[in-house]
Amino acid sequence: MNRGPPVLSPPPRGATPARHPLGPGSEGLDMLRCPSCLLLLWEPVTVSCGHSFCKPCLGGAAPPRCPLCQERLKLLGAGAARCNVVLCGLLEKCVEWKSRAAWLAARVRDCLTRGDAREALRMAQKGVELAPDASSLRLCRAEVFVALGQHSRALEDLDAVCRAEPGEHEGFFRKGKVLLEMGQRAEALLAWEHCLMLSPHFHPARREMEKVLMREDAPQPHTAAAHLGDAHQGLTGPQVDGRSPALPLSSAQAQHQAGELPDGGGDAEPEHGQGTAALSQPGQWQEPETSAEGQGQWLVDNEEETATARGTQTCLRELLSISDLECSLCIRLFFEPVTTPCGHTFCKECLERCLDHRPNCPLCKQSLREYLKAGSYSPTVLLQDIMLAIFPTQLAERRDLHRAEMAELSNLTKNIPIFVCTMSFPGIACPLHVFEPRYRLMIRRCQETGTRRFGMCIYENGKSFADYGCMLEIRQIELLADGRSLVDTIGRRRFRVLRRGHRDGYNTADIEYLEDKKVAGEELQELQCLHESTYRLAQRFCEHGDLASRYILMQHGPLPEKEEDIQASADGPTWCWWLISILPLDPSYQLNLFSTTSLRARLTQLQRILTALLQQPPTGQPLPECSPRGRV
Repeated sequence: MNRGPPVLSPPPRGATPARHPLGPGSEGLDMLRCPSCLLLLWEPVTVSCGHSFCKPCLGGAAPPRCPLCQERLKLLGAGAARCNVVLCGLLEKCVEWKSRAAWLAARVRDCLTRGDAREALRMAQKGVELAPDASSLRLCRAEVFVALGQHSRALEDLDAVCRAEPGEHEGFFRKGKVLLEMGQRAEALLAWEHCLMLSPHFHPARREMEKVLMREDAPQPHTAAAHLGDAHQGLTGPQVDGRSPALPLSSAQAQHQAGELPDGGGDAEPEHGQGTAALSQPGQWQEPETSAEGQGQWLVDNEEETATARGTQTCLRELLSISDLECSLCIRLFFEPVTTPCGHTFCKECLERCLDHRPNCPLCKQSLREYLKAGSYSPTVLLQDIMLAIFPTQLAERRDLHRAEMAELSNLTKNIPIFVCTMSFPGIACPLHVFEPRYRLMIRRCQETGTRRFGMCIYENGKSFADYGCMLEIRQIELLADGRSLVDTIGRRRFRVLRRGHRDGYNTADIEYLEDKKVAGEELQELQCLHESTYRLAQRFCEHGDLASRYILMQHGPLPEKEEDIQASADGPTWCWWLISILPLDPSYQLNLFSTTSLRARLTQLQRILTALLQQPPTGQPLPECSPRGRV
């Protein structure tokens, strides 16, 4: 199950992260960076072309085209982009939680910088749900709440941080800023006083107190003023007009008390909400100009997070095992991994075989009808790159095994797949409606091997199929949304079965091809005369003019032209097979004509049948056996 996505990793400053290295030696976490934002993947989503991106980089749903290859993307049945479960698991294993929290904090602040506070809140909420005790994530969420104007909720998170880490000053400093935004200046001073007690030289807190205490209506917590004086090396001056002790002033503050602002303006001091650390961009705490020392102490870009980030650049080879990249169906290393719209990944062949039986994800049972209808599944590029980099030997073994299997399936005389259904003939079209899982697998393998051929035999009592059949070639396939297909095939060669077998649920056979016996001299002349006379009878039958003849022509087309060389084809003239396929003959009789290797015997039988049919008076009704055969 997906236990939650890991977080993003910002690239080192001044460096250009690699996108997806493709070979050994590139096994670092750079491989897990998003090719769009170049940070570690956050909620990785694999789109229909096979590339993987952060979900926020896709805008929550797949864009019209892939940002990498520009291929037009399809949702393929998923209403919204789903995270890739395998990639989430790899990130969770390769990046420790402390680092993931640091990356998430960086990602949230990046969203705030871009003005996308809603997305920042979504990510911060997710992080707090995964790790309720992570103070850094609560600080991030508080920052987002401030950007959204939800100060009370920000205060709740900061109170929780202060309780969890009473010895850390950052929570108290941020709490004071939120309190000041809410107009509670006395409480804000107390929070900053506590912050300075924990870190006397934390300059941002001292400056915030200075700004509040300089106001005429400023509250006068004695302890805060005294502590602030201590922070100024014990320099406290006399009280001015009965207010809090005077503080050492910067030149700008001195000008302000004299009624002169640095920019020459004479405006009054801004309200408390403006005098605090305002947001120059949504979600960014904007400090007044400070020294390099003060900026270095500011925790938004603290050194601890940077060091944690750099510490994650470890070798994936040491962190991952083959079990992390195993298909949940075959329990072997992924081969051609494809990711479904629901986010689960399987070997391409494993998934296809499951979809042959039911158009649902094997794990979560989500409907994959649209995904199935697409008919082509793009491999998940990032997983292929990771396997190639980390487990090249094992991947090569899987590839060699697949090639050996394809070579075996490509043999057109041994273990050829057999479709047990109907009579088919050389040169004659044979449309098929394929819906059984075993035949869907068989047809797909015929395409993958490139042969696009399989044998067709009829069923025979006492045997799984007859002793003779015809090799069919696939011309076109129309895939339906539920996995069924309409397959347009045409007969090529006759064969005789030598040995029967099975493979993955469908029948197979070792075969030998049939070939008509060649004749010459007087025998050839007699054969040509027989051929001419039989062809004329066939023409008369087709031109008979009754309803049966018209129905035949409408369904099967016109009688094929006769060949000049009647022995050119190993199976004899095509028009003979067309005639046998439309005549109202019992399948066993058709098989008898089919199996003979004597063209003379075949023509003689056809002549007798045609003569008998032409002698019958027209009935006005189509012959029962002439209706188109349903092929399933």
